[in-house]
Amino acid sequence: KSLKKLTLLGSLYISQFIPAFFIYEALPVFMRQQGVSLQAIGLLPLVVIPVMLKFLWSPLIDRYGFTRWGHYRFWIICFQFLVICTVIGLAFLGINQNFTILLLGMLLLSFLCSSQDIATDALAVGFLKPEERGLGNGIQTSGNYAGAVIGGGGMLILLSRWGWKATLLTMALIMFVALIPIIRYRERINKPRKVSNTKPGLKNLINFYRRPGMGKWLVMLVFYSSGTMMAATMFRPLLVDIGLSLTEIGLLRGIVSYSAGILGAIIAGFLIVPLGRRRSLIVFGLIRIFAICTYLLPAFGVTNLPVLYFVAICVQISIGMATTPLYTVMMDKSNLETAGTDYTMQNSIVYFGGIFAAAMSGMIAKIFGYPGVFAISILISIIGLLLIIKIYKENTYPQIETNRQNIVN
Repeated sequence: KSLKKLTLLGSLYISQFIPAFFIYEALPVFMRQQGVSLQAIGLLPLVVIPVMLKFLWSPLIDRYGFTRWGHYRFWIICFQFLVICTVIGLAFLGINQNFTILLLGMLLLSFLCSSQDIATDALAVGFLKPEERGLGNGIQTSGNYAGAVIGGGGMLILLSRWGWKATLLTMALIMFVALIPIIRYRERINKPRKVSNTKPGLKNLINFYRRPGMGKWLVMLVFYSSGTMMAATMFRPLLVDIGLSLTEIGLLRGIVSYSAGILGAIIAGFLIVPLGRRRSLIVFGLIRIFAICTYLLPAFGVTNLPVLYFVAICVQISIGMATTPLYTVMMDKSNLETAGTDYTMQNSIVYFGGIFAAAMSGMIAKIFGYPGVFAISILISIIGLLLIIKIYKENTYPQIETNRQNIVN
């Protein structure tokens, strides 16, 4: 049963992150190679808006569904099928001739993947027992990285060799194959699904914020994650300024470093249970701080290729390790009846904090240079770790086991 759960989780997280990292990593490079203007490419970040705002419609996914198929299984299959159809449709578009349609298509793709993520996270909260969540979130983080390797590095290589149409059709085929585990899975509900009489919406979100200690936890989420995002955002232009080619950057970031992240997530997944949630957050957070410090090597002029690979690998391993217990505690703080809303709200806070830090990183780098922005990133990460030490206490998992409804056959 555990192997079945982990296989299902892996396939779901890999498949939903392939399009996301295709948009984020591969598409801007390919568009530039095709002669698309920088002004047009600059509009691409707009397509991540659904990722930041997905908490707004997460109560709808919690409340409504075709339970005969399995409540969250129904949503996952629908969203992923629509993703496949969208990718196939985009394959027959010319980038230069239909840029507006392409941008809208990518926005739709982002919306569908974000919505699928709500249902996938809620499904995982339901069928992973507390003692399984460490390894389960290791698989989740690994799936994210694997999707990044395929969607970012792999698809960029295919674009250079096969072109736009064949690459997107290949992506659609991979997504279709990834549907098989969820189609074979049977989400079973022990009791009729309890649904609040109030309509889903703002009240559900407000109630989430009103939970005891939730405000402090959300502040910790922001600081624990933002420093890493700030540093990672400036690492890419640093590689360009150093003089690396697009192919070298793609191999370094899109393939090698993300593969290292998979290793870090798996290691953390196995260690969370023996270490405990709190100790894992502290230990892996400390490792990540030391890893971010390695960014200072290229920032101060140590730019030979082995050092750059060492930096990229160390950072991504540490990110994979630190992210896994964070996701695990986010699951612990999600009630089963509103799992999609609860987990998505926390995830959105992480995204908001990360995007704000990323936006600030460019201005900070302009004033203080690369060493300055990396130093501030380290300081923010230290604050996040100190907040974990001071505020977060290991506790039990209220309203999770007692309300458990979804189990694996």
